[in-house]
Amino acid sequence: METMTLQAKPRKALGKVATKAVRKENLIPCVLYGGDEIQHFTLAPLDLRTLVYSPEFKTVEINLDGQVHKCILKHVQYHPVDERILHIDFLRLIEEHPIKIEVPVSFQGVAIGLKSGGKLIKKMRSVKIKTTPEFLIDKIVLDTTAMELGQSARIKDLIIGEGIEILNNEDIPVASIDIPRALRTADDATAATPVAAAATPAAAAPAAKATAGDKKAPAAKAAAPAAKPKK
Repeated sequence: METMTLQAKPRKALGKVATKAVRKENLIPCVLYGGDEIQHFTLAPLDLRTLVYSPEFKTVEINLDGQVHKCILKHVQYHPVDERILHIDFLRLIEEHPIKIEVPVSFQGVAIGLKSGGKLIKKMRSVKIKTTPEFLIDKIVLDTTAMELGQSARIKDLIIGEGIEILNNEDIPVASIDIPRALRTADDATAATPVAAAATPAAAAPAAKATAGDKKAPAAKAAAPAAKPKK
């Protein structure tokens, strides 16, 4: 699991006025909670790019006044118009204390259904788990190799390690192999061909029966006798 190190500046003045002053300095007000202590500090926006705008899950080490705090990103507040980062919450990791987080789902393998012309549809990009820091993971892997056309993999099919509990409903689909329209059309046409072939003799039978049973058909006229020669 990747761990980021951030250099923070402590914040002593709190409140709306102080928070506005921090943002004018192009800094982001942050808070670290968890355990018995809550700490306020600021971070530079550029230092947070690879943490906030990444799909990967990472742990964070915040260096604050020479003391390193191991934590995770918990919540980011954005401006409703320009989507600037307004505030960030971090959660301190405490040994044996359970935490609830979302980790990404990693899709691996080439599904059997893909080799047959299907398409992998990813229905969930992340799942919510409950665990403790010592069992913390950065992703859950879904092996799609055995998935066939029309088949789905659900939450209950995910393989997880020791000390981890998935909080999502076990019946929610995570991924499926979609059958393209071209394949569905071809299958429908194949299925319809025997039906059409079977209908042909059945349709011909009444006609054949009618022909065989028609005894009133006029017989062919006999040829006219040859004229006698005149004497």
